[in-house]
Amino acid sequence: MDERAKMSARRVQVYYGTNHALKNVDVDILDKTVTAFIGPSGCGKSTFLRCLNRMNDTVASARVEGLIEMDGRNIYDSRVDPVQLRAKVGMVFQKPNPFPKSIYDNVAYGPKIHGLTRNKAELDEVVESSLRKAALWNEVKDRLAAPGTGLSGGQQQRLCIARAVATSPEVLLMDEPCSALDPIATAQVEELIDELRSQFSVVIVTHSMQQAARVSQRTAFFHLGSLVEYGETGTIFTAPNDPRTESYITGRIG
Repeated sequence: MDERAKMSARRVQVYYGTNHALKNVDVDILDKTVTAFIGPSGCGKSTFLRCLNRMNDTVASARVEGLIEMDGRNIYDSRVDPVQLRAKVGMVFQKPNPFPKSIYDNVAYGPKIHGLTRNKAELDEVVESSLRKAALWNEVKDRLAAPGTGLSGGQQQRLCIARAVATSPEVLLMDEPCSALDPIATAQVEELIDELRSQFSVVIVTHSMQQAARVSQRTAFFHLGSLVEYGETGTIFTAPNDPRTESYITGRIG
């Protein structure tokens, strides 16, 4: 395990019923680093992302084997509460999915259910700092009582990022967070990802190689359920070791 690894996976396999969706994945997710998972549709990158916060637990047919650790602790240990784990390993989905609540309540939700604040003043502080981290505070500070669903797509996605960081996670998972956004909103979220890296370990699944090249320091290339290659983003894009990686990056397989 790399000395800066925040999370590490060894021999991870995922089955959905009889379908062997992910085969023998070994990877270290470094701290304070953006790691991009790239690869064609259906290659296993989102499946693996969902192993990191036990989202696959919610799929009846899913079975996860192997070892996944965070700070050296097995996250699939029976003593680990998945709800608590998900407060530490936040997730942002492909489509912005704000709760049908006010902007304030969207962000306050996690800290409230996890009992992270003692009073309204502390909660106000968490809401403000989370919205600031998500670069949304100045746009919404005068309408915190308005519904989160009334924001633009890009603002909604930043609200979901604020909601995810409000529980003070250590790792932030993002599953194609920009695929539903226009280019301007995408650029804002990418800039935000770069800023969040100073505080979190960020893992982003993206179908856009340009995005992976812009925002990540480490890249993992998945193909047909296997992790083909993992390394520094610059190296993966300019001098990959595996011919399959090169084929994908040059557009020959997709």
